[in-house]
Formats: sequence, C-alpha cells, structure tokens
Amino acid sequence: MSADMRSCGVGLAVLLGVVVLAVAIALVSGAYPLALSDALGVLLDGPGAAGEAGTVVWSLRLPRIAAGLLVGMALSAAGAAYQGMFRNPLVSPDILGVSAGAGLGAALAILAGLPLAAVQAFAFGGGLLAVGCVYFAASRVRHHDPVLALVLAGIAIGTLFAAGISLVKVLADPSVQLPSITFWLMGGLNAVRPDDLAVALPLFACGLAPVWLLRWRVNLLTLADDEAATMGIDVVRLRRVLIVCATLTTAAAVSIAGIVGWIGLIVPHAARLLVGPEFSRLLPATLLLGGAFLVAADTLARSLATVELPLGILTAFVGAPAFLWLLARQGRPE
Repeated sequence: MSADMRSCGVGLAVLLGVVVLAVAIALVSGAYPLALSDALGVLLDGPGAAGEAGTVVWSLRLPRIAAGLLVGMALSAAGAAYQGMFRNPLVSPDILGVSAGAGLGAALAILAGLPLAAVQAFAFGGGLLAVGCVYFAASRVRHHDPVLALVLAGIAIGTLFAAGISLVKVLADPSVQLPSITFWLMGGLNAVRPDDLAVALPLFACGLAPVWLLRWRVNLLTLADDEAATMGIDVVRLRRVLIVCATLTTAAAVSIAGIVGWIGLIVPHAARLLVGPEFSRLLPATLLLGGAFLVAADTLARSLATVELPLGILTAFVGAPAFLWLLARQGRPE
C-alpha cells in the first residue's frame, strides 16, 4: 500500500471519528440535556425505552440526527458532483436552480394551506421542474460551450423562480402564511419525522448510488470533452447522469430540510484539501464531512438560544467567510 493511500485511509478514519463525535454530542445536547451514559442506556433499551429520556432520544433526536446525516451527505455529494462536472470548485448544488424551484413549490403549497407532506412533495417537484426547465432552455441555445450554456440557463431560471417566491410572499397572509414560508425557506430539521425519512431515504439512495458507482469516471470530466471521449467516455451521457442524480438528492434534501445553503459549496472543497481532488477519495470524504457538519450545525441551532435558530443562518455564517476565502485563493497567482 502506497503512502498516499495510507494517508487517505487515515484521513477517512479521522472523518469517521468526527461523525461519531458529532452524533454523540447531538444525542446529549439540547433543551433536555442527557448524560452520555443515560443516552447509551436508552439506545440499548430500544425504541420502547420508558420515560422522558426515551421519548427525547427515540422520537426527537435520533430522527433529527438521521436527517442531518442524510441531508448533509446529499448536499455535499451533489456539490462535489457539480464541481466535477463544471470543473469549478466554486459551484454549488443550486447552480441549476434546484433550491429556487423547491422554494417556490413549498411556498405555493403553504399558500394553498396544504399539509406538511404536500409541502415536501411540492418542494421536491419544484426542484425537479426547475432543473428540467434549465436543461430544456440550455438545449435550445446554440453555444460552443454547452456547460456554460447550462450555467447561464440555471442563473436565469433560478432568478425567475426566486421572483415567483417573492410574488407568493406578497400574496401570502402576513400573520400566518408569510412566517411559515419565511421559516421554511431559512431551513431546519425541526419538522422532520421518521415517516419523512422513510420517504426520502430511497430518493437519496437512488441519487447517491450512481454517483458512487461512477466515481472512478468523474475524474475524466476534468479533461476537455474531446480528450475524455478519446478514453472511451461518453461525456454527454455521463454529465446527464450526474445532473439527474445530483438534482434528485438536492431536491430530496431541500424538500425535508428547506433551503440550507453553502454546504454543497464549502464541504467538498474542505474534503478536497484533506484527501485531494481524486474523486474516488473525495466522494467518501465529502459524505462523511457533510454529514458531520450538518449534524453539528443542527446541534448548535437548537442549543445556542432559547429559540431554535434556522439552519440556513448558521451555515451562512460559516459559508460566506469560507466562500470569500475561496475567491481570494482562486485569484492568487501561482
């Protein structure tokens, strides 16, 4: 085994330890603090554990921890896939308008007074619709760089859907509907239930599994399309598969957690600094780091103040400075 592989293995082991630590802290932290020994005892007793501790652990915290892991992994993996496709580490999962489409779908469902399950379904459908519109618009544009055409179409469609969100806010009841729309758009895991995870888990699996199986080929997308084609890769088909998978996971994540920004941008870059740009190593590191990051952010969101803070606020406080650092690093001469 080479030194490079051993170094990568050590890095992944450390990240796995970080995930375990984040889960342990999340399990015992919050408005109802628990000793670690009590939390472990409740886990060993199973879902039927009696008392308040059993209810807190099995009904409240474990679903949130599972949702944090899934959403963090999904957004981070989607970000890594998009960055590989577009050959740019400053690309995030909402580059094709997924978040704006999901936000508009959820806002329309809240405006119509639909239940939470319908809000999540509308958000999921809105995210897919937005990317479908982007891909259709890009396919109708004759441009020498199809990737650039896709990005420009994503910016335009995302802006259009964001305008739709603003219109729905204007039409919403300011005492009931508008606060619900606003808080949903800021993101959070407080409304996630085990049934939501049962629905979202197959969507995450369908989106992440192909990306995992194709992780060896994604590296070739860093080459020019002509060079990748000479190595036997159907670049257009591979890019389409990755777009579909990344969009599916992003839409599923946004549908149950709202719009949680910056994770898909910052986490893949941080993982790249730890294990390098090779995608077969980058993807598992990104999954672990993304899950740990969102679980830790959710723990802070429900522990820092008496009122739970939206996840989008906390991730923005971390993501915006990190993004500025990325910009400065990208513009630095070699």
